[in-house]
Amino acid sequence: MAKITLHGNEFHTNGDLPATSQQAPDFLLVDGELNNISLDNYKGKKKLLNIVPSLDTPTCALSTKKFNDAAKSKSDTVLLIVSADLPFAMKRFCSAEGANNVIPLSMMRSRKFAKDYGVLIEDGPLAGITARAVVVLDEKNKVIYRELVPEIAHEPAYDKALAAL
Repeated sequence: MAKITLHGNEFHTNGDLPATSQQAPDFLLVDGELNNISLDNYKGKKKLLNIVPSLDTPTCALSTKKFNDAAKSKSDTVLLIVSADLPFAMKRFCSAEGANNVIPLSMMRSRKFAKDYGVLIEDGPLAGITARAVVVLDEKNKVIYRELVPEIAHEPAYDKALAAL
């Protein structure tokens, strides 16, 4: 269980991020066409998972746009935005913001992803959605970088995450 804050108020996640050098847990998330998506869909590619509470918040929107801009120069990498938002809302956000270099994926069918990655918020007003985190995987789905952002309102360390790629 990890401690995080929202404007200084303490909350807890269900566990910890997967350890560096550990094999990443597989997942089943939903894309904008309502297809089930797993790690196998991106076999052989590096993956950056930008895990956000909701794209309908300023910090989540900003991090998505910044990673979208960085994705332009990362042809061997997929940048996945994971949130509890509905796929339709995520698709609409990415379209409106011109974020066509990232792939939005929703947890609408299950919170298993959030539990397996240790980012499910268990208490407080945001219980049931994810903490802010970044997990970078190599081509074989091994964790090569991880960051749980301790204050939800803060941005992740973009440079460190992108350098891991």
